[in-house]
Formats: sequence, structure tokens, C-alpha cells
Amino acid sequence: MLTVRLPEEMERKIDKEARYRRSTKTEVVKEALELYFSRKENQATPFELGAELFGRFGSGREDNSTRYKERLKEKIAEKTGR
Repeated sequence: MLTVRLPEEMERKIDKEARYRRSTKTEVVKEALELYFSRKENQATPFELGAELFGRFGSGREDNSTRYKERLKEKIAEKTGR
């Protein structure tokens, strides 16, 4: 059993929907929650959404995350002539 306090406006909408369907407010809320959870379960994770793009537009260097400071120093040295 679950008791939930809802804003008056939301309760009015649920009541109106239940009357329209000739159903109960409980059934309206259950259906809404089922829809919410089914959408959430089928929703892709951020990783899944970007998986096909990862590495696609990269520099081709596999050591970018480990040598970036070293390469930055090299570039600065090139520009300053040191």
C-alpha cells in the first residue's frame, strides 16, 4: 500500500481522466506509472547513445589522454623557439 500527496491540480487532472475513462483514479495512476517505468527501462544510457560516435572523429592518436601535457609543452617550445 502506498499513500501519496499530490498537488491539487494534478489530483484534479487524475480525477478528470478517471471520469472520462469511467475508471478509478487508482487505475489511472497505475497506468501512468507503468508507462513511466517502461519508458525508463527502454531508455538508452548516455554511453549507448554515443557509442557509435566514440573515436569516429578522433585524431588517430591512441595516447591523447596520457601524453597531452608532453605534446602541449612541445607545441609551446616550437612557438617560442626554445
